[in-house]
Amino acid sequence: MKTSLHHPSLGEITICSTRRSSRISLSVRPSGEIRLSFPPHISQRRALEFLESKTEWIGRVKAKYAMRPTQPSLSQEDIEQLRMQAKEQLPTRVKVIAEQFGFRYGRITIRAARSKWGCCTSQGNLSLSLFLMLLPRHLQDYVIVHELCHTVHHNHSPQFHALVDRCLQSREKELARELREYHIPR
Repeated sequence: MKTSLHHPSLGEITICSTRRSSRISLSVRPSGEIRLSFPPHISQRRALEFLESKTEWIGRVKAKYAMRPTQPSLSQEDIEQLRMQAKEQLPTRVKVIAEQFGFRYGRITIRAARSKWGCCTSQGNLSLSLFLMLLPRHLQDYVIVHELCHTVHHNHSPQFHALVDRCLQSREKELARELREYHIPR
């Protein structure tokens, strides 16, 4: 069930009670949209108490987003140009990095994914967002290494992160932090 609530200091809040949630979660999008999700066994009152306990954090996140330069929206023509570049460049880059570290992978697909930079299936197939083309090369490589490591460890276990870190010469945390400064255009 999805509803909306006007909070006196935070503005509009989207509230969503869903079976997919296992706990109360709160997110603030770059647009400033605030979303509160919780499982059905938790009352809305308790979820709203959680929201109230996080008002300072929400304010900090919104202020951080407000400081960022706004990304221009992309036209369909821009997106098609990115798609062509991604199809031309990313598979070659994946091949080079996979050979460098000895990874095996299946198919590579390029999608207009807006929720994540890439993913790896249990069969070792990679799906990469065409919006990777908006990142600096070293961050494109970070995402590719991350997804290739999922061909070995299909989780985010300590072993997975150790492998990523080893491939990136102990720079995984630094690169992950830097990647968080970038957002896929909506």
